[in-house]
Amino acid sequence: MSINNPALQGYNFLEDMATDSYFPGFLVDKGKQILIRLCEAIEKQKPLRDEEIYKLTHAATEEFNKLAEEFEANDSEIETMARDAIAGNFAFIVRAYGFENLDLEEVIAPREW
Repeated sequence: MSINNPALQGYNFLEDMATDSYFPGFLVDKGKQILIRLCEAIEKQKPLRDEEIYKLTHAATEEFNKLAEEFEANDSEIETMARDAIAGNFAFIVRAYGFENLDLEEVIAPREW
């Protein structure tokens, strides 16, 4: 993991999902990688405007949309607890990078889960 933000270096991404056997561990790990790549993209691109961060979060949300299909194929799904966990991680990430006032629904606007 090559995240430089101190608030995120030790952050346990998708912790609630990782500790719940309903969610296949290898798919939770894929979700963690999506969030790590989001952090790396934010650090690389250094967005300054809301529209710039939304572009990055929307791309990561689209990846979760695809991952949802894999959950279903493995007798699981991104249901209420998982949606809350994923959205909470997105919220934590954008706040950690100084975007405290973003609308979370807009952060994950293209979600299908």
